[in-house]
Amino acid sequence: MNQKYVINDEIINQIDRVKRKFPEMESKSSIIESLLIIQHHNQGFVTKEIIQALAKYLGIKEIDVFEVATFYTMINIKPVGRNVIAVCNNISCMLRGSDNILNYIEKKLNIKVGESTPDKKFYLKDEIECLAACNGGPMMQVNHKNYENLTLNKVDKILEGIK
Repeated sequence: MNQKYVINDEIINQIDRVKRKFPEMESKSSIIESLLIIQHHNQGFVTKEIIQALAKYLGIKEIDVFEVATFYTMINIKPVGRNVIAVCNNISCMLRGSDNILNYIEKKLNIKVGESTPDKKFYLKDEIECLAACNGGPMMQVNHKNYENLTLNKVDKILEGIK
């Protein structure tokens, strides 16, 4: 995969808008948002080639981009299903039944955390420590949209709405 394919003109324009938010010599500040942009254009994940191309474009070390890509849970470093589901497992959500919600989703979709459905419609994200909606637990995100105060019925309606 060459850099022109990984980072085309449309993506360059979007990354350049991100870069303008920060001082000129602070390209590292653009990493997260740039990875999200590229991930969106690459079927929901980033590859080693993407990490290398972004580092080159930003004029920074590849390890700096790699560290961000592997640290933040919103960046996927392997192929995933089109609809990414993340169930919060922090203490607030856990006390309100997030474990039951997660188990229910696993059974309903017939996958485990870290797996995609065979048709690649859904990906159940690995352990998510906090999704910052403690007062609405149990909660989950689907494609970065929050769903709070979940019940098994609500989960069914959310997933059916996506199918």
